[in-house]
Amino acid sequence: MLHLQLHSHLNPISLAIHTESTHSPASDLPSSSPLPPLPPIPGIPGAVTEALATMGIELEPGDSERLRAYLEALRSANARFNLTAIVEPETMWVRHIQDCLTLVPFLASAEAKTVIDVGSGGGLPGIPLAIVMPEVQFTLLEATGKKAAFIKETIAALGISNARILNDRAETAGQDHHDHRAKYDAVVARAVGKLNVLVELTVPFAREAGSIFLIKGDKAAEEVEEAKPALHKLHTHVVDLHKTATGTVVVLEKTRATPRNYPRLPGEPKRRPLG
Repeated sequence: MLHLQLHSHLNPISLAIHTESTHSPASDLPSSSPLPPLPPIPGIPGAVTEALATMGIELEPGDSERLRAYLEALRSANARFNLTAIVEPETMWVRHIQDCLTLVPFLASAEAKTVIDVGSGGGLPGIPLAIVMPEVQFTLLEATGKKAAFIKETIAALGISNARILNDRAETAGQDHHDHRAKYDAVVARAVGKLNVLVELTVPFAREAGSIFLIKGDKAAEEVEEAKPALHKLHTHVVDLHKTATGTVVVLEKTRATPRNYPRLPGEPKRRPLG
């Protein structure tokens, strides 16, 4: 069992993310009662704390509050544009925090100092990881402008100095030899797509001998089997399929440089998965 003590030295925060008003003039709206405000998200549940402890993760009080504030921001923004289907507080703690933090022992074991989160969406898993691993530099890659803007504002509001947003497509950034291609110790992704597509979008970012950690579901083994031709073409092999309480972490290692024609043009990996 890997035992970790992860500390955050940031000050307690008060989250206030600016958003543009979406209210129309009163004359344009039918008369109706305003929706009641959502109750605040409570602190981290004891069951989640215990689950993290079994992974060797001990949170500082400041970490817990930032994670809670992040969930508040995610749920609030979700009312304006789609970021998550999960909005019930306890389930958010399990599916968004506990699940993402299953990657912490893998990143620690790999001694990763630079990590890219491909297809970060609303900041998962990158923001929770950055909160509890302040010694690691995280790049959160997200192609959708609204989602990238949310991530940027949330990082600033939470005072997360070890994370940055990259608003770009993986196919484009993966061919950026100056800043991103083969520049990262580790690559992470969660809920982005099937493995035979996802590997083409993630592997090019890893340095040679670098690691790729992908959070998948119950069909992880089937997806690995389907992705074998893609893994071969990308000079990458499967190290482990690690079952967790919330899913399966697929562990890959990049053995040689990615062939220069991968990733292909935007949209091609999804339209024509490697086979």
